[in-house]
Amino acid sequence: MSQRASRTRVVVHGGAGGVPDEPEPRQAVLDEAAARGVDAGDPLDAVEAALAVLESSPRFNAGVGGAVQSDGVVRTDAGVMTSDRAVGAACSMPGVERAASVARVVHSETPHVLVSGDHAVALADDFGVETGVDLLTAETRARYEREDPPRGGPREHLDWLATRFGSGDDRAGGDAESEESDEGAGRAPDHDTVGAVATDGEAFAAATSTGGRSFALAGRVGDVPQVGSGFFCTEAGGASATGAGEDIARVTLSRRAVDALDAGLDAQAAADRAMAEFESVTGSGAGVIVLDDDGAGSAFNTEGMQTSVARE
Repeated sequence: MSQRASRTRVVVHGGAGGVPDEPEPRQAVLDEAAARGVDAGDPLDAVEAALAVLESSPRFNAGVGGAVQSDGVVRTDAGVMTSDRAVGAACSMPGVERAASVARVVHSETPHVLVSGDHAVALADDFGVETGVDLLTAETRARYEREDPPRGGPREHLDWLATRFGSGDDRAGGDAESEESDEGAGRAPDHDTVGAVATDGEAFAAATSTGGRSFALAGRVGDVPQVGSGFFCTEAGGASATGAGEDIARVTLSRRAVDALDAGLDAQAAADRAMAEFESVTGSGAGVIVLDDDGAGSAFNTEGMQTSVARE
């Protein structure tokens, strides 16, 4: 085994929000994702491989089982960045489970930073990323239909989501008023965005993938594909954020965490500082994972955020 391979490390998160009903099975999937990342190769391969595991699991709000927008469609977003400051992101993609793989295509195969909507789906298809996937599960479909969905134009959709989007603890996934039953109005997933950061001892990569937030306006795009918000990476290390997307974007949470690394803090201190700054500005729920040369750190201000760390 090479010295480079022996220094491979991957940290993943499964979202910051309420405590899930079945934390142990979710943790097992996170552990598998981290291990898959370590086995994948270089940092970019590692974060893509790790997120592919989470995107295919309905236990997480990414890919299959992602949050449903106001028109009943799941649209996925993702972003990836490497420590050479190369970036790729893709957003608002119906029928695309492997959103992080599309972000990698943008990163590695195009001169652009972000590709959106149907054009991103076409790009995915051209580069062999599966499209036309049914991302709805029986649970997410039933949850949406119970909400008396709007059938008109955007104004009607906005009226409908006014009492649903971002209500209660759904700021970071899950509605406190309906914790006891999925039959409660406004019920949203009790988990959020997924992310991964990896290093091989020489370079870093950070990536984040999501289905967005439940009951958002059709076409809404949050923090995940925005550089510095849902993800960020430099030679000092990388970060991936999760939680209230609009507020994460306003504060550029991931950039704050990596800036703290650049200022000389270790990964845990950087995560703590970034979250303290975020909460003081927004009061919203979020979490962040951080990886540097020496190890991983994480911080959150919600009821829980499951993570996993693996190393070669």
